[in-house]
Amino acid sequence: MEAIRIVINGALGKMGREVTKAVLNEPGLEIVGAVEEKVTQQYLPLPETSELIPFSSDLGSLLKSCNPAVLVDFTNAAASIAAARIAVKQGVNMVIGTTGLSEENLKEIEQLCRANNVGAVVAPNFSLGAVLLMHLAKVAANFFDYAEIVEMHHDKKIDAPSGTAMATAKAMLQARGKPFICPKTEREVVSSVRGGQIEGVAIHSLRLPGFMAGQEVIFSGVGQTLSLRHEAISREAYMPGVILAIREVAKHKGLIYGLEALLKL
Repeated sequence: MEAIRIVINGALGKMGREVTKAVLNEPGLEIVGAVEEKVTQQYLPLPETSELIPFSSDLGSLLKSCNPAVLVDFTNAAASIAAARIAVKQGVNMVIGTTGLSEENLKEIEQLCRANNVGAVVAPNFSLGAVLLMHLAKVAANFFDYAEIVEMHHDKKIDAPSGTAMATAKAMLQARGKPFICPKTEREVVSSVRGGQIEGVAIHSLRLPGFMAGQEVIFSGVGQTLSLRHEAISREAYMPGVILAIREVAKHKGLIYGLEALLKL
């Protein structure tokens, strides 16, 4: 069986490097090229091997020369949508782990995929544990009237709240079919101390150097609380989900948002 050919966009970023290591250890997958915004060399050495792969800042040209089946993108929202406009039109499937893509961006990716008969997996979180937490939160949302989310990330994360927290709140609200009840605070001594709010779900963002990524969803009812918590302690936590998406994306046409469909949840 022929190996799945892969190009990594954002190859020198923290997630790009982790994806590279994970793909190299997976049978049936092959990295054939890498992309970065600024490139000073024509080839990139792969870790723990003597192999060199084409390395460029020109995504379109690299895709034409490398002919990959899948482009894996862990960059930023602006770079991801720009990459999708190039890659999908060349018939390349995409796996996107970038957060911050707007609803308009997702609709555009869906339309591009349908028009070019390719697939894309966009996931706010590739950790299987985080996806399971979101699934369980959707189930619990039907049984509680009060819910808050605390999300914890490292101090270098540029956005707040996290894409995972936003996706979790929206999934809970969709499952529940109506807003949660958010108790009104008579007097806030510190502005916004109750966090941001999405239809009754208060979201609190922690940014501290001791964290990598984590989330706790707390449900409350009369005389009881239910807490669902997940914490990723290294970026390796995301790799099984990324590998799953790489293997499955070409089997689907159009946009798949989140890993739930691939996990059959």
